[in-house]
Amino acid sequence: MSAEKPAGELKTDVVTLTNHILTQQQSLKSATGDLTILLSSIASACKWISNVVRKAELLKVIGVTGGTNVQQENVQKLDVLSNEIMCNMLKGSGKTAILVSEENEEALFVDDEQRGHYCVVFDPLDGSSNIDCGVSIGTIFGIYHVKNVFGKPSLADVLRPGTEMVAAGYCMYGSSTVLVMTSGQGVNGYTLDPNMGEFLLTHANLKLGKKRIYSVNEGNAHTFDDAVKGYLESVKFPPPGHTGKFTPYSARYVGSMVADVHRTILYGGIFMYPGGKLRILYECFPMSLLIEQAGGKSSNGRKRMLDVVPDKIHSRSGIFLGTAEEVDAIEERYRQLDAKSA
Repeated sequence: MSAEKPAGELKTDVVTLTNHILTQQQSLKSATGDLTILLSSIASACKWISNVVRKAELLKVIGVTGGTNVQQENVQKLDVLSNEIMCNMLKGSGKTAILVSEENEEALFVDDEQRGHYCVVFDPLDGSSNIDCGVSIGTIFGIYHVKNVFGKPSLADVLRPGTEMVAAGYCMYGSSTVLVMTSGQGVNGYTLDPNMGEFLLTHANLKLGKKRIYSVNEGNAHTFDDAVKGYLESVKFPPPGHTGKFTPYSARYVGSMVADVHRTILYGGIFMYPGGKLRILYECFPMSLLIEQAGGKSSNGRKRMLDVVPDKIHSRSGIFLGTAEEVDAIEERYRQLDAKSA
């Protein structure tokens, strides 16, 4: 007869990221193991970046380089280092054909001897402008399978709708390092145990929460169109003629997409970025796939986000993602706005 475990004793029946991916792979008869290897390589890159982020001040890699990236944004030293880590780990996996990074103006085509059948689009360090003040930042990635494994890879392999992504995720570097991923079988979250050096399953089968929260940079309110202004008015103030109690939504905004989307998945509500600044391929698509797999909805206001087809690797869009009820409300506002201007 086994004795009960004392209160507070460490768990030993843990599930590692690698084991969990392998278990999911076994349920797919067509699986080759290549995607498993690729996801493991991404996890290894995230561990490395996490370690660098934690030691950034000690390693003197905080601050700007003095240059700008293709987006004309100041390049942080950690941006450069994180990009190099991602590119090298992905090429070294032997499973990638094309890499598209926020930090590189052109797509990187992998040499023949290292080439695989997957295309990875990524933002190596989202929210890097917040590095100096210790706000949570993260890595965002999406994965496509090449259209023709016997042909030569081209930009057509990545300039595709988000519905064709086979996997996506983000890794958040904050009070803990959390990797959230989907390969089309739901959303799972893994927390890095620094002692084991392993990502452990801590958030199985994530579904969006139900809290009433809106997240947007209201410092840009003067640029918002009437659809967004009308929605914000409705969640902050009672409608004309309303009597009785009115409970406004809570406002939460970090300024790092990874942190804001992570909170939206856990708690619910809506994350909004009007104005067309976010990159479609490696910010909007991966986050939209995660949100939909977690039971939510994502839109550019007029169209399902994952149905958009980017015309360039750095194409931009506005985005509204979160619980279906809130995104539906935004889309209805845009239908009314378009009807008035028709």
